[in-house]
Amino acid sequence: MRVLLVGANGYLGRHVADRLLADPAVQLTALGRGDDADVRFDLASGSPGALTRFLDAVHPGVVINCAGATRGGARDLTRHNTVAVATICESLRRSGCGARLVHLGCASEYGPSQPGSSTAEDAVPRPGGPYGVSKLAATELVLGSGLDAVVLRVFSPVGPGTPAGSPLGRLAEAMRRALQSGEGELKLGGLGVQRDFVDVRDVARAVHAASLSAAQGVVNIGTGRAVRLREAAAVLARVAGFGGALHELDAPPGYAPGGHAPGRVAIPGPAGEHPGGGLPAYPYPDGCGSWQQADVRTARDRLGWRSRIGLEESLADIWMEAACRI
Repeated sequence: MRVLLVGANGYLGRHVADRLLADPAVQLTALGRGDDADVRFDLASGSPGALTRFLDAVHPGVVINCAGATRGGARDLTRHNTVAVATICESLRRSGCGARLVHLGCASEYGPSQPGSSTAEDAVPRPGGPYGVSKLAATELVLGSGLDAVVLRVFSPVGPGTPAGSPLGRLAEAMRRALQSGEGELKLGGLGVQRDFVDVRDVARAVHAASLSAAQGVVNIGTGRAVRLREAAAVLARVAGFGGALHELDAPPGYAPGGHAPGRVAIPGPAGEHPGGGLPAYPYPDGCGSWQQADVRTARDRLGWRSRIGLEESLADIWMEAACRI
């Protein structure tokens, strides 16, 4: 099976590439903007015609899109998350390769949900920020393309390679600093936010399964269980060997216990980032409020997939990388 992987050097793409390379039946070609890609091509600025000619030459059976941007202004997010997908869809429509498209969406497309609920694929999307809007627009392009396509809506990915600037990445860095300096107390805030954390290696397995399946439409990829950030912090402290106290700061103004205000997490940023040593209040970056949990029955029924790797193992890998950081 010839597979064209777009975004192989990203957080999720690296794990998808590893998973596909482990399958002897897969012949993998990586397309991206970096020098280490097999084929250099910028989806945000390249023409559909040029990509069509490449598809006709390589003739992949599956195209997997892991590319995109998570940060930046609305214009950049639209360019990298929406325009790029429009280029892929148009190129596949023009090409004679007939490839199946597996596109990675995200749970931010849903936006905030009711605490205690599980979000199914038929939920009405109400993204809470420009990132979610740009990803939802991409999903709609894929679904309306007429292609043989499936969108995997990935909930909160964790595990090896977790970006240092993410909430869990910052949490691990804060613990590393506390251990290094001998601090006996770590002050954190906004730990009431709850997310469905799914390991990136399980996400890669889902992509592999989707590429071999006939599933179409949207499929949620998560664990089906929301975990409070406070609980994740306690697990991370245990795997890190941090024996000090985790002191939770008061919730920021406007935060309602029970989770009806926009989710915010206050975790120490880089040293010297805030004058006076104060702890900044970061908005949780996905725009999904205080609660999100996936309904994962479709993934089980149509892909034969379910998560396997527990949160403790994912957090141990995040800690290992943070501990080795100089």
